[in-house]
Amino acid sequence: PGLPAPRRQATLLPRPAAPLSASKRAVHRTRPAHSTFEFSSSPGRRRRARVISSCHGGMVERRRLLLIPAISLTIGSLQYSLEKGAAKAEFTDMPALRGKDYGKTKMSYPDYTETESGLQYKDLRVGEGPSPKKGETVVIDWDGYTIGYYGRIFEARNKTKGGSFEGGDKEFFKFKVGSGQVIPAFEEAMTGMRPGGVRRIIVPPDIGYPNNDLNKLGPKPTTFSGQRALDFVLRNQGLIDKTLLFDIELIRIIPSQ
Repeated sequence: PGLPAPRRQATLLPRPAAPLSASKRAVHRTRPAHSTFEFSSSPGRRRRARVISSCHGGMVERRRLLLIPAISLTIGSLQYSLEKGAAKAEFTDMPALRGKDYGKTKMSYPDYTETESGLQYKDLRVGEGPSPKKGETVVIDWDGYTIGYYGRIFEARNKTKGGSFEGGDKEFFKFKVGSGQVIPAFEEAMTGMRPGGVRRIIVPPDIGYPNNDLNKLGPKPTTFSGQRALDFVLRNQGLIDKTLLFDIELIRIIPSQ
């Protein structure tokens, strides 16, 4: 008694949060969980907020860098598909153009002699003796190139074949002049040749393999690889130059009996 009553310390109760408006609730729901640190007044928490914000920004930037190549690849694939479809439509097979080399301008070589049929030839080596006559059999060696398509070889001459043309020495090719056993260009190339001579001829599609089929008339490549290389060019329906080049060596002439 006589002493003042001890002062009670007031207990501070947390103030109930005011209800959020509709717009604030939407913002609160869409805000990332770590963004609540932004409202803290603690210096340590502010640093953590900046670090998290920085990490979040780095992740966004990395995703953006990954997204750009993906979009580029998608656009490139779409463009390739469109171009491929356009190419198919542009090079549709047209029977009226078969054997006409699709209207491509024929190449002329100034150091070659051109005949009325369009055959161009040049003698690399002049032989000796008489020229073959109709009904006689000629023995020749030859090589062939797709001169209008990357100059790929489809038959090797006068040497052991290597690479895809591996094999032993092949037998010489024989045919009877004027019998229709070979392509028109070969028949015409025999005119004026002599044994031991080598003649190079440039053959347009019109006097080459009929209907772009290498199995109808000779000469036919002696290896599977050569047949496949020639057949690819002949049967291709795209804008491919089907001009061929042959080197023909007249070995000998067998008289008719």
